[in-house]
Amino acid sequence: MGGDLMAFLTMVIVQVGYAGMNILSKLAMDSGMNPLVHVAYRQLFATIVIAPFAYFLERLESVGIRRKPGQGKVLGTVICVGGAMLLSFYHGRAVIGESSIHWKYAEEIGNENSSSHPNNFFFGPFVLIVSTISWAIWFVIQARMSENYAAPYTTSAWICSMATIQCGIIAFCAEPHVSAWSLKPGIRALSSFYSGTVCTALAFCLMSWCIQRKGPLYVSVFSPLLLIIVAILSWALLQEKLYEGTLVGSTLIVMGLYAVLWGKNREMNNAWDGGEEKQAVKGDLEMQFPELLKHNLHTKS
Repeated sequence: MGGDLMAFLTMVIVQVGYAGMNILSKLAMDSGMNPLVHVAYRQLFATIVIAPFAYFLERLESVGIRRKPGQGKVLGTVICVGGAMLLSFYHGRAVIGESSIHWKYAEEIGNENSSSHPNNFFFGPFVLIVSTISWAIWFVIQARMSENYAAPYTTSAWICSMATIQCGIIAFCAEPHVSAWSLKPGIRALSSFYSGTVCTALAFCLMSWCIQRKGPLYVSVFSPLLLIIVAILSWALLQEKLYEGTLVGSTLIVMGLYAVLWGKNREMNNAWDGGEEKQAVKGDLEMQFPELLKHNLHTKS
C-alpha cells in the first residue's frame, strides 16, 4: 500500500513539474527566445544537474484483456485519451471567467513582445502526435532496459548528455547568432534551468523509478493529468478562461486514471494472492506428506 501511494504521488509531482515548465516556457517564448535554443539549454542544464548523482550514487507491460483488471486498464486508457482530446479540441462556452489573481509579469511581457504567428492546423497536431509516440516508445524501452540495468541516474545522465549534443547542433544550425543564445531577460534563464532541473533530470529519474516498479502503462496514463494542471495554472496566472470542454475533459481524465489504477491494483493483488496460495499449498503438502516429499527429493538427487 505504501509503495502504491509513493508511486502515485511521484507521478503527480512529475506532472505538476511539467505544468510549471509549460507556463515558464511560454513566458520565455513571449520574451523572444527561440524554442530550439530553449530545448538545447534545457538538456544542458539537465546533464549538469544529473551527472553528479549518476557518478556518486549508483517489466514489459501485459494487458490481460480477458481479465477484469486488464479490461479496466484498457477502458481507463481510452477514457483518459478521450478526455485529453476533448479538453484540447473542444471549448464550448466559458464556465469560469478570467482570474483576478493573474500574474502581472506575464501580462506585461506578453504585451511587450506580442506578434502575430501564422496558424498551421495540420503541422502542429502532427508534431504533437509524433512527440507522443516517441514518448511512449521511450517508456517501453526504459522498462526493458530497467530489467538488466536498474540505474536511473546513469541512464538519465546519458540521455540528457546525448540530447544536449543533438539539440545543440540543431539549434545552432537554425539560430547561429550569438544574441539569440542570450539568457536575458531573466525569465529565459529561469525557464531553461527549471525545465532542465525539474522536468528533465528529476522527472526522468522519478519516471524511471516508477517504470521499474509499476510498468510503462502506469507512468504513461498520468500524462493527461498535465492538461488539467496547466488549465488551472493558465486560468490563475495567464488570464485564460475555463470552458465546458475543459471541465468535461478533466472529469473524463480523472475517471480514466482511476480505472487504470484500479486495474493495475487488482492485477498486482491477484499476482500476490496467487503467490501466497502457492506457498500455502506447498506448506500443506509438506505437513501432510513429508515422506513423499523426502522421496521426491531423493529421486531428483
